[in-house]
Amino acid sequence: MSEYQREWTKAKNELVSDMVNLGHTQELGELIARQLGSPKAMQRMRAYLYSARPHNAEEIVDEMLAIQSDIDRWKDKKASERANAAYNEWLNRDLEDM
Repeated sequence: MSEYQREWTKAKNELVSDMVNLGHTQELGELIARQLGSPKAMQRMRAYLYSARPHNAEEIVDEMLAIQSDIDRWKDKKASERANAAYNEWLNRDLEDM
């Protein structure tokens, strides 16, 4: 098992345990962990669980969707930055050839 897999499994187990301790099902915890996908996202969800102490699954799912949306926005921003850097490099290369 790789280091990342160990980290992912640990984060998932902690998230599921927190969900069960708050009175939610293990299945919901495992579903949320799979949807979030990364240890960092699961840690962020755990922080939410401790601070908000949500009482129903809808609140938890709403936060999961918000976390996923933030991650997607960050990935889009990084892709845009890479594309912009490549375009600028291309422009500068053409200017140097003149």
